[in-house]
Amino acid sequence: MDTLCPCGSGLRSEQCCAVFISGASRPRTPGQLMRSRYTAFTQANVDYLIATWHPECNASRWRAELAAQCAVSQWRGLRVKSESPGKDPMEGYVEFIARFFDGQRQRPGFIHERSRFVRIDDRWYYVDGVHKQPARNEPCPCGSGNKYKKCCGC
Repeated sequence: MDTLCPCGSGLRSEQCCAVFISGASRPRTPGQLMRSRYTAFTQANVDYLIATWHPECNASRWRAELAAQCAVSQWRGLRVKSESPGKDPMEGYVEFIARFFDGQRQRPGFIHERSRFVRIDDRWYYVDGVHKQPARNEPCPCGSGNKYKKCCGC
């Protein structure tokens, strides 16, 4: 495999998220985990998504929903806006925008989120996130070229 990683790092897949998704290595930072989770979404790798969710979230109960979402979504790009530490070294945050095409609704979309990650026994997990919404007159993050109010904001 000699393709660029879907996470947008600019690295080849086997030098980036593929090592985490295969289990050969674990992400060392919340940013690496977030990027690998995005890549797992592009590959419809529900097992990896569930395995990297915090155990207390019991994400396996969402398996069917995640699989259905992956089946109708075409992921079009990831932009990491920021990475920041939490209240202690066991917590971290990543703000990102992930663009996709929703095949069910036949329209572009995006997720703009500030995700929270925690580390347990030297392993990072996704916990939850706060979704962010652009101002009405800002360009829509979905990539349509329209203002948010005339696109995904309606």
